[in-house]
Amino acid sequence: MSALGQLNGTGYVIFLGVAVLLLWIWREKWVEELGSIRLSWGKFRQRFKRPLPLAFLILSFLVALGGFLYPPSNHTALTYRIPRVLQWLTHEGWFWIHTSNYRMNDRACGIEWLSAPLLLFTKSDRALFLINFIPFLLLPGLVFSLFTRLGVWPRVASYWMWLLPTGYTFLLQAGSTGNDTFPTVYALAALEFACRGWKSARRSDLFHSLLAAALLTGAKASNLPLLLPWALIFVPLCIRKVSQFSWGEAQKNTLSSVVTRHWSLLLIFLLAALVSFLPTALLNSRYCGDWSGLALERAGMDMKNPLVGIWGNALLFLLDNLIPPFFPAAGWWNQNALAMLPGSIARPLVANFESSFHWVWELPTEDWVGIGFGLSWLLLAAVLAGLRIRSTPNISKPRSPVLPPVLRRLVLWAPWVALLAYSMKSGMATGAGLISPYYPLLLPLLLAGWKQAQVVRSRWWRIGSWIVIALAFPLLALTPGRPLWPAESLLSRLHFAHPDQRLIARAANVYSIYATRSDPLAGVRSLLPPDTRILGFMARGDDPDISLWRPFGQRRVEHVLVSDSAAQMQARGIRYVVAGEHNFGFNGTTFAAWQQRVGGQLLATTNLTVRVSEMGQPWYVVKIAP
Repeated sequence: MSALGQLNGTGYVIFLGVAVLLLWIWREKWVEELGSIRLSWGKFRQRFKRPLPLAFLILSFLVALGGFLYPPSNHTALTYRIPRVLQWLTHEGWFWIHTSNYRMNDRACGIEWLSAPLLLFTKSDRALFLINFIPFLLLPGLVFSLFTRLGVWPRVASYWMWLLPTGYTFLLQAGSTGNDTFPTVYALAALEFACRGWKSARRSDLFHSLLAAALLTGAKASNLPLLLPWALIFVPLCIRKVSQFSWGEAQKNTLSSVVTRHWSLLLIFLLAALVSFLPTALLNSRYCGDWSGLALERAGMDMKNPLVGIWGNALLFLLDNLIPPFFPAAGWWNQNALAMLPGSIARPLVANFESSFHWVWELPTEDWVGIGFGLSWLLLAAVLAGLRIRSTPNISKPRSPVLPPVLRRLVLWAPWVALLAYSMKSGMATGAGLISPYYPLLLPLLLAGWKQAQVVRSRWWRIGSWIVIALAFPLLALTPGRPLWPAESLLSRLHFAHPDQRLIARAANVYSIYATRSDPLAGVRSLLPPDTRILGFMARGDDPDISLWRPFGQRRVEHVLVSDSAAQMQARGIRYVVAGEHNFGFNGTTFAAWQQRVGGQLLATTNLTVRVSEMGQPWYVVKIAP
């Protein structure tokens, strides 16, 4: 639809009609498959009587409650992911946006294409959290199925299928508009269907595996290394499937008959290419000369020294995952951490990573956290306990994994090699969250075998697992973006009663800013002339324009660069411009100099804060002279 310039209501209606027609043509197949599904309320009730499934059900309810009660507050979603979709919808197709916010152009589009119909038809962003919440509900079943196929004993997998989703990155993003965790379902499904196909040899399993792998890369480019474990299973499976069509038979038939026989395979490969990172890579090559888009990214995103990337990312993963969930000393750590490290460690890190690579916060937030404190320490304890076990257990052996032993070992190690490749390339500060799809694929190597089956029988393990669950509840309730308690009112009273308490003041400030984070420039919007239909926006790449789009569908926001002339703005239909003060300093000029150059008339000014980590900045509403 985008390529045809029909990314609009009409395009979606036509697409829906075609989809319904295809479903009707192939109704016998899908009706048969749906008929094989048996929903049993008794089975559901029996399952969730057990403690761990019940805990997951309650946590899921709290996640959904937070998602329904609060609008999205994920910074990157508000800064570029939702606005880029709004840009495409107003222009009825993808285009390279004229903006200083390079992320609106060079990043993968997976979650954006899922967001487009919701934004188009609901005229709201309140339902976007469902794109994360629904995959979150699918995690337990996928984890259990894949783990057991890779050699994890069912008893062990039956614990980890419920524990892994309580990892902080999964739990916090399940109710948000982040895009780090939802591809985890694609990663699990890609390997799961490939393993199924190894046993069943069904074309449908092969197709589903291919599409899941493509969607995994289409969600984030950082997931590309995860194609390694998938390819180890899929490529031999694909070769085996194709080899069923003998070359002798191929020589007897015409090329057209061969294509006719395998048209579905060709169609699936084409579809997989379209939903993968490939289109974004080609467009990046055309518009910025770099398939990855790193040529546009800020310093530190691309790792300069691969060896530093390996040990540096390892340190950051450990820091972000092992740090206590409630860490009042975060401010002190951020100021002094680099000074405490030996120069031989600190200097390479500073030279190769983003400037904020060592920062942590008082509470885990969805922007940076990994699986988190409880799950990480429990996993470490389980692995160490397994290494201490020497005696052979007197327990029955589970069914043999479907993969051949050598291939299974390669698949178990491959995610760790993929993580190594990621570490050699990335210098991003939020790596612990970015590798969310890696975590479930890393665990089978550590959990496979009979020793872990012995560990999960121990009393200390069960106590530890419940500590992990117990930590998840306050974390979910206290998250600043969706607090499940009257945070602002209680903190304001505490701050009034104890004005000298730094932590109380800090907490009150954080919660108050998050309360307006979904609409940070509402004060600017109220200053606009009521008849404004096309509005210019000139600010830093990290300043969100989402407020100026609201209510969705009534106004178009066009980005403006400091170098744009008045004539260029007028040619795009821009009569009014909203400008942020910090952007002028960033570009080596001042608001007064820019105003004089374009002949703008200052209509209003205000001061607003859009980020917790910085003070407010002046915002100007300027009329461009005709």
